[in-house]
Amino acid sequence: MTPLNLPNYFFIMDLGTTIKNFRQQKGIKQNILAEKCDISQTYLSQIENNVKEPNISTLRVICKFLGIPLPVLFFLSLDEKDIKPDKRAAFKHIEPSIKSMISEFFT
Repeated sequence: MTPLNLPNYFFIMDLGTTIKNFRQQKGIKQNILAEKCDISQTYLSQIENNVKEPNISTLRVICKFLGIPLPVLFFLSLDEKDIKPDKRAAFKHIEPSIKSMISEFFT
């Protein structure tokens, strides 16, 4: 733990890139997804570029229209830095195959 009682790893999760990748894989234009989610295209762009962090409600709506469960979005957004240091070697070992398998189900 750090002096502020925070863990020595950080939850950075690359939600924006994961959302953008799913949107593009499904052939959905950014303005269409934004409209369906009742958010501005500017806000969606900021989410996809990791400038803004959407709230859980917004993430649920985005996931609904992308056809992916929210936990899948979270898992696919994980980065090595999001994992406890003593678990990173195992994560690096299983991450590619698990992410590939999950992506096959939802793309």
